[in-house]
Amino acid sequence: MKEKLMNKLQAFSKGMFVPVLILPIAGIIIALGNILTNARLAEYLPFLNNKVIFGFGKLLSGSLVSILVNLGLIFAVGLSIGLANKKKAEAGFTAVLIFLIFINAMNNYLSVTEKLVPADALRGSGQTTVLGVQILDMGVFLGIILGIVVSYIHNKYCEKEFKGAFQIYGGSRFVFILLIPITVILAVLLSNIWPFVQQGISALGTFIQKTNNFGIFLYGALERLLIPTGLHHLVYTPFLYSSLGGVAEIGGQVYEGARNIYFAEMADPNLVQLSKSVIWDARGLSKMFGLLGACLAMYHTSKKENKTKIKALLIPAAFTSILAGVTEPIEFSFMFAAPILFVIHSGLTGLGMVVLNLFDVRAIGPNGIIDFFLYNVPLGISKTGWPMFLLIGVFQFAVYYFIFRFIITKFKLKTPGREDTPEETRLYYKSDYKEKVKASDEKKSATIIPILVEALGGRDNILKVDNCFTRLRLIIKDTSLVKEDRLKNETGASGVIIKGENVQVIYGLKVSTIKKNVDEYLGIAIE
Repeated sequence: MKEKLMNKLQAFSKGMFVPVLILPIAGIIIALGNILTNARLAEYLPFLNNKVIFGFGKLLSGSLVSILVNLGLIFAVGLSIGLANKKKAEAGFTAVLIFLIFINAMNNYLSVTEKLVPADALRGSGQTTVLGVQILDMGVFLGIILGIVVSYIHNKYCEKEFKGAFQIYGGSRFVFILLIPITVILAVLLSNIWPFVQQGISALGTFIQKTNNFGIFLYGALERLLIPTGLHHLVYTPFLYSSLGGVAEIGGQVYEGARNIYFAEMADPNLVQLSKSVIWDARGLSKMFGLLGACLAMYHTSKKENKTKIKALLIPAAFTSILAGVTEPIEFSFMFAAPILFVIHSGLTGLGMVVLNLFDVRAIGPNGIIDFFLYNVPLGISKTGWPMFLLIGVFQFAVYYFIFRFIITKFKLKTPGREDTPEETRLYYKSDYKEKVKASDEKKSATIIPILVEALGGRDNILKVDNCFTRLRLIIKDTSLVKEDRLKNETGASGVIIKGENVQVIYGLKVSTIKKNVDEYLGIAIE
C-alpha cells in the first residue's frame, strides 16, 4: 500500500511539471515588460524613453498577468496532459470542457441555494469570479482536482470503443460523457465541502505566519529534504500558487500565492514595497551560493590524484546550479556517499531563507542568477533589497564551505574524490567528458541509449518511460536487474533512486533529449 501511494505521488509530482514549468516563462516576459516601462532605467538608458517601447512593454506585462488569474484552468489542462498515459492532447481538450462545465454547475448550484454573495461584496467572502463566472474561491486547487479527475477517467476509458451506431461515442467522447455527471456531482459536493477546506487553509496559513521564522525554516528544509523522493514540488507549489503563500489585492485584482503576487507587483509601478509573502519564492539562495561552497569543499578535500576527475564532475554541475537553479547533479554527488551532508544542506537552506526574512529582503531567485537579475534589478533596490540577497549569498557560500570541509575531514566521509580506489571515483565521473562536450546533446545522448536500456535490464524490463525537469522516471518490471554503476559510469547519470518499481535516473537539463531518444529506441510513439 505504501509503495502504491508513493507511485501515485511521484506520478502526480511529475504531472505538475507541465503547468508549473510554463509559469516562469510568463514571469520572465513580465520582467521584460517591466524593464521596458521602468522610468528609472529610462533615465540611464535614453532609448527606453520612447512611447512605442513603453507601449510594447505595457502590452507584454499586462497580457501575461492574465495567466496568473486563471491558474485553475491552466493547472486543470496542464495536469491532465501531464498525467495522461496516452492521447494527451485529447485529455487536455477534455479538461477545458470539464472546467467550463464545473464552474457553471457550481455557479448555478450556489444560485439555486441562495449562497452567492453580491458581486460587490466578493472580497473576504470566499467567492471569486473565474472566466466571468462567480464561484467559490478554490484557486489553483480547482485545477488540480479537475486535472486528477479528468486524467483518471481518461486513462481508464480513452480507448473504450463501441460497435455499430454507437461507434462514434467511443474513445475520448466516451470519457467526456462519463465526466459530465461526475463533474456536476463534484461541483455540488465541493460547494458544500470547500468552505470548510478554506477554513483549514486559512488556519494553516495563520499558523505559518505566527510561527514566522520557524515556519520559513521548516519550508526551506523540507523543500530540499524531499529531493530524493521527487516530491519536493508538493512542498513549494501550494505556497507559490495558492493562498498559503499569501493573498494581496493589486490594481483592484486579488492574487494568491507568492509567485503570482510577485509577478503582479512587478507590473504595478505604483507599489512602494513588495509583499513579504515573496519570501516563499526565495529558494534560490543555496542554489546560487551555498552549493558552490559545498563544491569547493568537496574539491579541496578530495585526494590529489582525483582532483582532475572531480573538476570534470563539479564544475559543470556548479554552473548548472548557478545559472539555471538545477541542483540535483551536485546534491546527488554527496547524498548517498554522505547523507549527513544532505541533511546539513537542507537545514542551511532553511536557515538562509530565515536570514533573508530577518533582513526584510524581498528579492526572489528560484531559477538561477539570470532569472534573479531579470526579476529583481528592474524593480530597484528599495523594493527588493537584491544587493542584500547577494551579500547574504556570499556569507552562505562561506558557511557551506567551512561546515562541509570540517564535516568531511572530521568524519572522513567518502565524498567524490575521497573513495578508497580510483575506480570508485569513477562512479561519479562522466566518462569521456572532454570528448562528449564537443558533440551536440542529441548525438551525445543517442550514443548512450543502448547502454542505458541494457543497464535498466533490457527492453522487456521497461514498462513505462517518462521524465520531469531533471529526471528520467521509469516503471521497471524487475528492479534487481538495474545496474546503478553502469548508469552512473557509462551514461553520465548523477544519481539513481529505486523505490519499488519506480526508478529515477538523474540527468539534469538534458533529460528531455534522453527521454526522446529512449522512446525512439524502444519504438514508443511520441505524441
